[in-house]
Amino acid sequence: MKETLRRMQKKRAAGDGGFTLVELLVVVVIIGVLVAIAVPMYLNYRKGAANKSAESDVRAAVSAAEQFYTENGNKYPADVKSVNAGDKLTFKFATGTSIEQVATVSPNNRLSFTNLGDGAYRICGVNEDGETVYVYSSLEGGSVKKAASADLDTCATNG
Repeated sequence: MKETLRRMQKKRAAGDGGFTLVELLVVVVIIGVLVAIAVPMYLNYRKGAANKSAESDVRAAVSAAEQFYTENGNKYPADVKSVNAGDKLTFKFATGTSIEQVATVSPNNRLSFTNLGDGAYRICGVNEDGETVYVYSSLEGGSVKKAASADLDTCATNG
């Protein structure tokens, strides 16, 4: 028994303790499989977060439009689209007077406000991916929904 232990200790001391090529290849393959699973999931999470920010921007624009309506003698502004103001995108409701309301637009999002007349309006928003357009119609009320059209301009005119 002592002889066997002594031989095993000599083998370890001889530098026979590294990894084999097969063991290293197995580790690399496992890491590759994990990355192949993780990257698409990460991209889907990012896309979902971007869409939620567009939806949130539409909600913020609804609040700004209603506040403008209240402060401007129960009138909604003419059609508005988000525009660049320096390095930020703004969504401004304004008249010839000093009354204005500004809705913050998240990076890579675009919004449009369409005055439908008779106290009704539609607000549409989209993220830069352009796949999902969110819409709020004051005629329907309720919450922000996904639009039937996949284009911001079509949403603004047709819903």
